Amino acid sequence: MSYPPSTLIHWLLAAAPIAVVLVLMVVFRWGGAKAGPVGWFVALILAATVFRSGVDLLAYAQLEAVFLTLYVLYIIWMALVLFRVVERAGAIGVIGQGIIRLTADRVLQLLILAWVFSAFLQGVAGFGVPIAVVAPLLIGLGFDPVIAVAGTAIGHSWSVTFGDMASSFNALIAATGMDGRVLAPWSGILLGFTCFGCGLAVVHAFGRWQALRQGLPAIALVGGSMALTQHLLAISGLWNLAGFVAGMVGLAAAALVTRLPQYRRAAGAARSGAENGPMTLWLAVLPYLILVVLVAAAELWSPLHQALNQVHLTAPFPQVETGYGWVTAERMGKKTSLFGHPGALLAYASAIAFAVYRWRGLLQRADLPKILRGTVRSAIPSSIGIASMVGMATMMDRAGMTYTLARGLSSAVGQLFPLASPYIGLLGAFMTGSNTNSNVVFAPLQKATAELALLNVLIILAAQTAGGSLGSMLAPAKVIVGCSTAGLEGQEGKVMRLTVPYGLIITGAVGLITWLVARG
Repeated sequence: MSYPPSTLIHWLLAAAPIAVVLVLMVVFRWGGAKAGPVGWFVALILAATVFRSGVDLLAYAQLEAVFLTLYVLYIIWMALVLFRVVERAGAIGVIGQGIIRLTADRVLQLLILAWVFSAFLQGVAGFGVPIAVVAPLLIGLGFDPVIAVAGTAIGHSWSVTFGDMASSFNALIAATGMDGRVLAPWSGILLGFTCFGCGLAVVHAFGRWQALRQGLPAIALVGGSMALTQHLLAISGLWNLAGFVAGMVGLAAAALVTRLPQYRRAAGAARSGAENGPMTLWLAVLPYLILVVLVAAAELWSPLHQALNQVHLTAPFPQVETGYGWVTAERMGKKTSLFGHPGALLAYASAIAFAVYRWRGLLQRADLPKILRGTVRSAIPSSIGIASMVGMATMMDRAGMTYTLARGLSSAVGQLFPLASPYIGLLGAFMTGSNTNSNVVFAPLQKATAELALLNVLIILAAQTAGGSLGSMLAPAKVIVGCSTAGLEGQEGKVMRLTVPYGLIITGAVGLITWLVARG
């Protein structure tokens, strides 16, 4: 097989679609729904001309991108439906108030809301929901608005990869074509490390070293429970549950931590509060308990698993070749199970939750169209961005552009590449506002570079998604969402001045771990 050209000019042109998206989103502040299609169009022109891709190759690349996009968006749309159901019923507010009543200790309140509760919300919704929901709760407790937004942006970022029914991790699987069980162990380890890093950063941003000493026991105990839970579920093949179950376990661990001697007095002072009326705390978390049962049963009970996964959407794609002789072998499109996919399980949980809440008088039939309209408004812009970037990444891969980029990177940095690997993931999330997009765009590049440099591919891909998770605390798109609900419109710079140093430091630590492992 021949290879695409690897001259400096070809490397720069191969990087052009990514650079265009970066400039449009960061410099001109375009959203992914506008910048993504432009990046796709630039990739199309370059693939067809400079990299000599024929019409058949470009067409098959886009058809293949459709299957990959469907796999990811099925999760995202249904996760948003479930969130809208529980939000409309008032469950999110009840969960938040229940957490607030646990303790009056300021450091512990910040940790529970900005670090633990935000991770739980990331597990069930994502797309800026944790910042939008938690920041106003913290402001209501008297926290400075900048700390409220920055603390939540930092605190939730460790849970992004396995949050939202592991949509980012599923995108990593789809983009690389690798088995999730192979990718999960190192991803779980690095993200467990970032869990502690984010907890420490939240407290340090609030009260520097004095607050850090006060919060250290809680960070150690709660962080250990969340990191371990996420890792164990991920390596067991239940990565779709790993994020929000880790958040649920973290909430339970935090409730126990409030009983420690150094927190007990504050906890006692906070347990009074108004009743929640017909929406009890158990009723509020019931949809998520239902989802846990559904996912566990669908994955672990073989008869149900087989019954749900009998109908799939996929298609074969023939071998294609560029004018340079770069060959993409025949392969199947990403397989999506219509009734056993995580998105389908989310839909079942949403339907059951809606029925329960309607039975209890918390929702009415008229709420359903409002829930669906809210889902569409939230999902369409991000879906356009994801679809266009998936199309761009698939086209670049088949045209040999990704290989050209990887070859140039491996030649330039060689064995030092692991140090930069998480920063590449962070850059992708920063410019697109999404770890899912970062994995789609950069995971094939990271994989190809690691293979060419003879590095451990698994740790490099784990660093990619860990960096992409951490990039959520820096992404302007996420920060803008938080500032809009916290009354800080136009003051996003104040928040990012807090989040950027912590994000770069934690990412650097991930890079160091990656380098030590990859070189061994």
